[in-house]
Amino acid sequence: MNKKVLAALVAVPLLASGLTGAAVAQQPTAAALEVPSGTYTLDPTHASVVWKVNHMGLSNYTARFTKFDATLNFDAAKPENSTLSVTIDPKSVRTDYPFPKQENFDAKIAGEVFLNSAQYPEIKFVSTKVERLTEATGKVHGDLTLHGVTKPVTLDVTLNGAKTHPMRGGGALGFSASTTFKRSDFGVKNMVPMVGDEVTVLIEAEFLEKK
Repeated sequence: MNKKVLAALVAVPLLASGLTGAAVAQQPTAAALEVPSGTYTLDPTHASVVWKVNHMGLSNYTARFTKFDATLNFDAAKPENSTLSVTIDPKSVRTDYPFPKQENFDAKIAGEVFLNSAQYPEIKFVSTKVERLTEATGKVHGDLTLHGVTKPVTLDVTLNGAKTHPMRGGGALGFSASTTFKRSDFGVKNMVPMVGDEVTVLIEAEFLEKK
């Protein structure tokens, strides 16, 4: 049968039911992942937390945190039952700003001007709900505590891989995630709007089965 004709025949019932290809892709699947359920810990050597804010409408200023940890309690049969807890040290911010030639901008951001890490020494995210959209995508809803304020945020998550680690053995999971929120909602209002209120966070993480 002609491939175009076959494709048309396949598309007809989908169009009749009002589903587009994108909507079909977002239907949940019950397929279990081929790694054990259990506790997974972050592999910090293969993880990053990068954030960016708009700078004067000219660029997206980008920096990162270098000290963070996470624990994933993973349910392979029903990933939506999994839970995630993340902690970040705000003093570990790194901007690559020219120091000491100009100023210690890392200390300025970690200090009272922005994150006030002396008073609020930990950034924390604790999941409250996991949505599985497809076999490889989902949303992790949770509470973010930043600058002493706790607000709900949602991570858009892509599962990059789930398999036995080829070098270390045991289960391994890899994710990419992102979220956007307003820093003013957490009381970090200095220099808004010259420095953007909206913060975008980009996350890469590998988790290893705890043994």
